Amino acid sequence: MKIIEITNVDFSLRHFLLPLMRGLRERGHEVIGVSAEGPLLDVARREGFRVEGLPLARSLSPVAQIRAFRALVAFFRAEKPDMVHAHMPISGFLARVAARVAGVPRVAYTCHGFLFNQPGPWLRRIAAFVMEFTAGQITDVHMTVSTEEAADARRLWINRRSTPIGNGRDPKRFHPDPEARARIRRELGVSEDAVVITAISRLVRHKGYPELLAAMAHVNAELWVVGERLPSDHGEDMGPYFERSGLGPRLRRLGYRDDIPAILAASDVFTLPSHFEGLPMSIIEAMLTGLPVVTTNIRGPREQVIDGVTGYLVPPATVAPLGEALGKLADNSIQRIRMGEAARSRALALFDESVVLARTLDLLGA
Repeated sequence: MKIIEITNVDFSLRHFLLPLMRGLRERGHEVIGVSAEGPLLDVARREGFRVEGLPLARSLSPVAQIRAFRALVAFFRAEKPDMVHAHMPISGFLARVAARVAGVPRVAYTCHGFLFNQPGPWLRRIAAFVMEFTAGQITDVHMTVSTEEAADARRLWINRRSTPIGNGRDPKRFHPDPEARARIRRELGVSEDAVVITAISRLVRHKGYPELLAAMAHVNAELWVVGERLPSDHGEDMGPYFERSGLGPRLRRLGYRDDIPAILAASDVFTLPSHFEGLPMSIIEAMLTGLPVVTTNIRGPREQVIDGVTGYLVPPATVAPLGEALGKLADNSIQRIRMGEAARSRALALFDESVVLARTLDLLGA
């Protein structure tokens, strides 16, 4: 089959779609990747994939979305694919409607988190639901990364055949690595006995950075923050929160990194205090590396972390419970090791990339 994989930005294609594109190619299919143009597309192109940059935008601008829709329809008509597989809310909506207009025989969608479940104005949430419901009626294969959101899709008649597929990472890449731990700490000038708490995500408000920075005030540990704000990200700038955190040398902003497995291996605890998620890859990566995880009790993370066993679940948008959970782990190495081992065992059982990809490919009929 000729399959077009579509997402919104290069970051998503590089980190979420590329393993799936590899799996499709290994099964003998022709695969074309599509997103907005960006430097991270070069990774897929170097592997021999054809990747097209189209004017997709993470924006509610009618002009931008009409331009994107027209480009998608024209592209699908020119390429005549057997299947279009779309990802992310806005690009997923446009791609599915455009595929039907262009006469694509089969349309698939993977939901990485419903926007109508995200905290925010009711008008925006209603609009997001209408988009998901409308596109869900013309979707042949409807998948979600989260079990809870597949249940939402069926219950709300978005798509009565919606199936949870989960997320996964490669255990050969993410695992405890004493050599990498020693090397990264040596490069950063961090002693072996220092406790390091790491957060990896885009630097946006809903990832919970204001709460995390406040919670760290009384936690006896360093905080490493890996990631950056994408040009297409909206909302409040997190820079001022970092600048007035008062953490001094205990805060290290490492920016975008390609060596995430090594960074995690050099860490002791992972945290992601988000307000909204799908099924975070970063939590899976941390669990496979043998780290206990402190995250929020929301859709997605609560399917991954068992409270009190593989880490802690805390209420979203709160400071004290987050600080208490991080402090418990920072002060107790035996508990960190025990929870980290349990986290790795759970991740190996549930979040192995090869198993998740096989499940996805089978559902796609690929």
